[in-house]
Amino acid sequence: MRMRPIAMVCFAVAAVALSLSKGALPARADEGPRVIPVAARRFEFSPARISIVKGETVTLRVTSEDVTHGFFQRDLGIDADLAPGQPADVTLTPKVAGAFTVICDHFCGAQHGGMKMTIVVE
Repeated sequence: MRMRPIAMVCFAVAAVALSLSKGALPARADEGPRVIPVAARRFEFSPARISIVKGETVTLRVTSEDVTHGFFQRDLGIDADLAPGQPADVTLTPKVAGAFTVICDHFCGAQHGGMKMTIVVE
């Protein structure tokens, strides 16, 4: 017995609806935290300012482009050593809003003291 075209479409729609109701489609994979690239080089971080949302988990993927740098901010629990060419992932979930200054805490040259970036938590 042959099905009519309209019957085939109805059958296909019913089959898809049934499979959806039973959870036949795979669940969406967790994409993980948002990744924000940060570059460190004498004597700056780029970008110099980032904004994130309080309670949002983010990963800062920080890479040194020249010499060893530090990436430090006590209140956000950030403390990473940055070797040239080796990305360091810093994952954080800020609990309080505010503006936080990240510094390089490894001496990297004459203007080391001015090497800072700001993380704004909204």
